[in-house]
Amino acid sequence: MVSKKVGNQTVVFQNPPIVLSGYNVVGPKEGEGPLKGSFDKVLADTYDGEKSWEKTEAKMLETAMREVVNKANVPLVSVDYILAGDLLNQIISSSFAARQIGLPFIGLYGACSTMALSTALGAVLIDGGFASKVICSASSHHDTAERQFRLPTEQGNQRAMYAQWTVTGAGSLLLGNSGAGPKVTSATFGRVIDYGETDTNNMGAAMAPAIADTIINHFSDLNRQPDYYDLIATGDLGSIGLQLVLEILNKSGTKTGINFTDCGVMIFSPKQDTHAGGSGCGCSAVVLTGHILKKIISGELKKILLIGSGSLHSSTSSLQGESIPAIGHAVSIEA
Repeated sequence: MVSKKVGNQTVVFQNPPIVLSGYNVVGPKEGEGPLKGSFDKVLADTYDGEKSWEKTEAKMLETAMREVVNKANVPLVSVDYILAGDLLNQIISSSFAARQIGLPFIGLYGACSTMALSTALGAVLIDGGFASKVICSASSHHDTAERQFRLPTEQGNQRAMYAQWTVTGAGSLLLGNSGAGPKVTSATFGRVIDYGETDTNNMGAAMAPAIADTIINHFSDLNRQPDYYDLIATGDLGSIGLQLVLEILNKSGTKTGINFTDCGVMIFSPKQDTHAGGSGCGCSAVVLTGHILKKIISGELKKILLIGSGSLHSSTSSLQGESIPAIGHAVSIEA
């Protein structure tokens, strides 16, 4: 049997899964940003008719899961698995959304790297012959994340200038073993790396070393250079983390160019006062399923590499003085 693992951390798919469709839902702030034309649904407010933000997030994710299947014009019952995760304790947004849909569910927690992780594992299932169609999803909500990890937004606390703004958004990809569309060609699974950062407002700095490590291993495993890709996008490092990753990569000899960016930088404009940019599981989920996927389908982009960035702390670990471990997972999608 021929091994599909290449190098230290990468798998190359022999039967690359096909991206059949993508769908996303975002909040009003995201809908006013630079990528506003790439979103499928923009909420009028952050509640969307629900009594709590947590219920809103689950509703957003359920919508993204159902509509990504409708968009591909395939029966929901033909989907084998849902793979999804979010930021809330016990990934309640994902499990509550999956409860409403009724398909077999694999819950994931990779923090903000979850969209890349769900896509990578969904591709593994399809390439391995264990599924013919899977939904890969992730979500976050600004107010649910602030309440759990920092301080409730109702308190109006001052945010650090290097802090990021958790994206209110949910995104889904539908992967299949046949059909038309771009293909998921490889995945590089990251290692947990911790350089001792303890400031939960400075997630970009905490995640940057882990993202750089995954990128370096991806190129080493596949014997590629960064110019192989038309676009390399990190998940949600924001402006601070992006600058740190570029410095680490350049010092390691990995030369980056104008094809390197970050979803957290792309989703908001400086005028929106999000400080260091966007974050959250929903950040890379909605940018991938919207802006990036549309450019691949239009032919503007041929090969992209998404590296989801995850800060693996909890409110409990932070209160106990623990540092912030982080991880990065990468997936390559090619037309």
